[in-house]
Amino acid sequence: MQHPNHRIRLVRWARRAAAACAVTLLTTTAATAAPTQAHTPRPATTAGFVNASSVPKSELRKLNHPVPFAAYRRSHSKQTRHGHTVRRAPADEQSDLRQQREQQAAAAKTQAGWLKNRFESCQKKPYDLILRDKNGTEAIGRLWFDMWTLGFAYDGSRRVDYLASVENIRVQTAPPEDATKWSIGQFFRDDVNASASDPDPQITAPSTVQRDELLGVWNDKPTWTLTYTSPDLGAQFDSGNQQKVAGTVSVDLGVSSPSVSPYSEVDAYHSAVRFDYAGPVAGKHLGTVFTGARVELVMSRKDPAVKESALHIYDALKHPERTFPSFAGKTIPGEKEPLHRLIDKDKQKANRKKSIAECNKVWGDYSGSGLECDEYPFASTKEGSTKGDNRYSVRLITGTDNNAGGNMILAMYSANRVLDGDPFYVKITD
Repeated sequence: MQHPNHRIRLVRWARRAAAACAVTLLTTTAATAAPTQAHTPRPATTAGFVNASSVPKSELRKLNHPVPFAAYRRSHSKQTRHGHTVRRAPADEQSDLRQQREQQAAAAKTQAGWLKNRFESCQKKPYDLILRDKNGTEAIGRLWFDMWTLGFAYDGSRRVDYLASVENIRVQTAPPEDATKWSIGQFFRDDVNASASDPDPQITAPSTVQRDELLGVWNDKPTWTLTYTSPDLGAQFDSGNQQKVAGTVSVDLGVSSPSVSPYSEVDAYHSAVRFDYAGPVAGKHLGTVFTGARVELVMSRKDPAVKESALHIYDALKHPERTFPSFAGKTIPGEKEPLHRLIDKDKQKANRKKSIAECNKVWGDYSGSGLECDEYPFASTKEGSTKGDNRYSVRLITGTDNNAGGNMILAMYSANRVLDGDPFYVKITD
């Protein structure tokens, strides 16, 4: 059974995502765990539903007047109302969420959607499909709708939730075609990338992973929730097993009419996730992230706590000719090329030792001055000074500034569950 506190947290997350992604949500009950159901979409043909963009404009003229499905259904009394059962949220929650829709019109239409951060993702994908007759020669209907997929990963739990929906359904038909008989299907599936995972990686899917419904059912109950988890063995990180499970959750889309071949789109949505039990190096001992999200360390040159660190990094990124060691054509990664976290303490110490040696070479003995040797890329990255390409910089800065910068780096690692080898970028603001 879904814990009440979890449902409250999920509603709060959905509210924030709705404000950014402009989606109407209905809170639903998460399904229980069971093996994934297989779905193999059939290829589209010239008969049946095809993308409107592939149809000549002359053929679209008579089907260019969308009608909201609810209004269309009222004019067709023989609507069948069977389908997937979805529990609705209380009216006050629905109202609160609906007030936030369309606050930000621009939302990602890509396969992965908009990755707000490592714990929230949002996809809104609009569809405009033309239905052609059995011969594939005449347009007899048109279907517009939006597919939404919201993803919520959790810092502190090996779990990810997806709130999927079909909304804003509009239709137009040429008699005798009847849009009340049309169906839309969402088919979830998951996969594990064993080569990027620790031993025995597993993902547990919800008991229901597909929903294939008539338009009327989607119109009345647009949203459903799926929960994916990964089992764990308890803390094993001290022995080197972080129980990482690299996986993907994908959605195939299908649209059908009883009279013609269906339309199918494989990987209409594709979500890369990682479950781990990495221990304190990640902050909370276990968690789940969307690995495609961009992670950034942001520092400001106007922040009095780290202004010297920020200026050093700014010069390294924008004016590497001002940095040491100095050589022609020098470039330093972090802005366009990612840095990668380094966990190995011995390798971190080696980076610091080499960087300090470079500071001594340039400035001599600075002991007792209150200054410390600041290095970029950081000692805690695989791009540190011992990498061997000399694409690094050292500079003397005050010890308090250096320590504050180091604390910001550690906080960024923990806030984003950055594990060994994970990429991240650095951004310096004014």
